[in-house]
Amino acid sequence: MDALEFRKDFIEGVKAEAQATGEGSSASFVSAFAQYLQEAEFLMDFTAAYFEGTGKRSRKLRVDGYAYDEFDKTMSLIIADYDASESERVLTRTQAGQLQDRLRAFVDHMLNSALHREVEMSRPCSDLVDLLREKRKEIRKYQLLIFTTASISTAITILESADIDGVPSECQIWDINRLFKVCGSETGRHIIEIDFKEYSEQGIPCMEASGTETKDFKSYLCIIPGALLADIYDKYGSGLLEGNVRSFLSTKVAVNKKIRATILQCPERFFAYNNGISATAMDIQIESNSQWQFLVSARDFQIINGGQTTASLSNARFRDKVDLSTVFVQMKLTVIERTLEEEATELVQSISRSSNSQNKVSDADFFSTHPFHVRMERFSQRLYARAVGGLQHETKWFYERARGQYLQKQMRMTAGEKKKFLLQHPKNQLITKTDLAKVRNTWKGLPYTVSRGAQTNFAEFAKMTSEEWEASDDGLVFNEKYFQESVALVMIFRYSELMVTRQPWYSQGYRANIVTYTIALLHKLIQKQFPGMDLDLMNIWTRQNVPDAVASALTELSELVYDKLTNPKRGVENVTQWCKQEGCWKSIQSVEYRLSSAIKACLIGREELKVAEREAKYDQRIDSDTEIMTKIIELPQRQWQNALSFATSRRLITPDEHTALRIACQIPQKIPTSIQCKRLLAVLERLQEEGFKL
Repeated sequence: MDALEFRKDFIEGVKAEAQATGEGSSASFVSAFAQYLQEAEFLMDFTAAYFEGTGKRSRKLRVDGYAYDEFDKTMSLIIADYDASESERVLTRTQAGQLQDRLRAFVDHMLNSALHREVEMSRPCSDLVDLLREKRKEIRKYQLLIFTTASISTAITILESADIDGVPSECQIWDINRLFKVCGSETGRHIIEIDFKEYSEQGIPCMEASGTETKDFKSYLCIIPGALLADIYDKYGSGLLEGNVRSFLSTKVAVNKKIRATILQCPERFFAYNNGISATAMDIQIESNSQWQFLVSARDFQIINGGQTTASLSNARFRDKVDLSTVFVQMKLTVIERTLEEEATELVQSISRSSNSQNKVSDADFFSTHPFHVRMERFSQRLYARAVGGLQHETKWFYERARGQYLQKQMRMTAGEKKKFLLQHPKNQLITKTDLAKVRNTWKGLPYTVSRGAQTNFAEFAKMTSEEWEASDDGLVFNEKYFQESVALVMIFRYSELMVTRQPWYSQGYRANIVTYTIALLHKLIQKQFPGMDLDLMNIWTRQNVPDAVASALTELSELVYDKLTNPKRGVENVTQWCKQEGCWKSIQSVEYRLSSAIKACLIGREELKVAEREAKYDQRIDSDTEIMTKIIELPQRQWQNALSFATSRRLITPDEHTALRIACQIPQKIPTSIQCKRLLAVLERLQEEGFKL
């Protein structure tokens, strides 16, 4: 797939979505674009919020959506420049400036005129206006984003952007070519490249940590001025922080009180008092003079430990007007040498996990590398879904374990290979990690968590799933049945999304909230009105569609949910913020609705369900045992002999483990039992902790 193919597929997808939902091509374009940028970790979240009008002195106002980063206090405002025609078009500097001015005028009028009172309370833009006014003194940067179907003029290198309401702003243009470069790259995410000479004449003083170099990485020790660290954080914000660290910090207090006290009271002692930061990069440039080495640039620079230190320095300078000229921070920089992106990502996360071991960063914060995802991916590769809608072949639901995997699989395919791939893995059967977290947390009765945004919801899902995995004997509950039921929930979600947009009462807003609350309420009502029964999700997987009785209930409930969410007597005036609170869920549960008796045919008894779950666990145990045995058998006999020698010389194993190791030393003449294989894996892990090398 090249850039032209990507553009064609992207535009066709936008048109199809617009036709299906009736929301308009421009709105579908913005949503699709924002979804890609969320996956690329450029945007933490996105909310559609269309408004167009005329302000004082005939100034044109326009906004199409927004995202607010609670951690670095950046307000991203989005405007669309959409044209679906096939003719090539170039976005000039003048046109970009006009779009930029419409966003600026929107903010100005909503903050400084009475025009904000004219925005309809029932529309998402009303929530944006409330948020702008509520966070007015908190916002530290406005990021104006232009999403365009045109190509960017070569005359545009930097778009100057004046302060908005006394707050710094920047403007970025994203065309489809730029989106393709990010999503089609091996990383599948937005890469930060820093030229440190922009902030310091020579760069950052550094020295190579002698004796630490491996085939995978090199390490450097650096002294980074506090002002420089604050400068790059002010420019790149939370994008500087490695994904797991950002997810962790965004749910905690961003600014550490003790760090702030040191900055305010004795900044010259900061270097002595603070633990410093740890960072990684893929490529760096070093320059030397007669005395020092200087780090002058770094590609894919990520702070993997020290996010609070970084944010605290920036906040102290911004809020407390502190002079950071006497503040210095030690930095350990690890430069990754691996060429395979998946290996490099795993190495970064391993370094990040180890660097954060002294903090309360749990394994759930590193859930993206959890074996749960590997298992879900295997199921998606193995299980066929029934042919529906006149198709003459079965299909698969593609689970995207790694970011951008679905797109990247197509990158090196010929036209014929791509056609075959898409026939078997249609785009509407793509499931991302955040999709799975959304449908599962909704079904668990957590629509308010889902409404808090994809990243926050995923972090909560990761925490709960990690705990369940540990408590269920190697995650036996996460079996083939779990995957198939998850697909059924995705189908319910996608049906509901389309259904809601076609309702006469729907006014182009709060669709995501309506859908998650409607499905959660349906599940609650089934449990309440049909005791001992639950929705037969396996039947939906088998049929590959949503039963009429379920569809009818969802349709009727969605209107009741919408009325309740937007009720003037709701707990919080801002609907979007109200949906994020548990009190909202309690309010929704008071909705009175009697499910039709027809829905009983779509239910399954709890006892029957338990039998099916036991069978699924049994099958998963066999699969897991086979997988473990394969790992054991694949290790050469010599490795087992070395492990036995290492373990016995240090008296690290029990008699049962000694027996298992002796049998392993005789593979393939003798094969360990499944119980012995589990022991052997545990022994290997323990021996490696003691210094044994495979």
